[in-house]
Amino acid sequence: MATVKQLMSTKTDGTNYIIDCDENVFKALQIMAEANISAVMVTENDKIVGIFTERDYSRKCELKGLSAKDASVRDLMTEQMITVTPETSMDQCMGLMDQYHIRHLPVIENEKMVGMVSMRDVVEILITERESTIKGLENYILGSGFAT
Repeated sequence: MATVKQLMSTKTDGTNYIIDCDENVFKALQIMAEANISAVMVTENDKIVGIFTERDYSRKCELKGLSAKDASVRDLMTEQMITVTPETSMDQCMGLMDQYHIRHLPVIENEKMVGMVSMRDVVEILITERESTIKGLENYILGSGFAT
């Protein structure tokens, strides 16, 4: 079973995208658009205090009549975060995402953020693992060994 640590070792972009809580939402959207991501971590005095996602923007900003250039990230961010460690399995990540209806899990090690796991990351790993298991079982059934 793959772990968050194994997933992070395969990611090509290890950048942790952050924004200060007092910045405006428009700047957060620019960062996310430029990096082609859908969430950024929010900091205050270099400490992580929340996460800001596309969902936060779509559900808390425009629908409530706020402007991205006038609203601060602090006003729209999600403060309560579910986090994982590098030792967390992909099945555990999927379980947390399903249970809490979230798409991003910050990875914390020694009280510091070391990465971010997205639902896409988890699904890709789990599909690959399942395909490998299926192929191995097919090989076993057909008598060609349990090679994957």
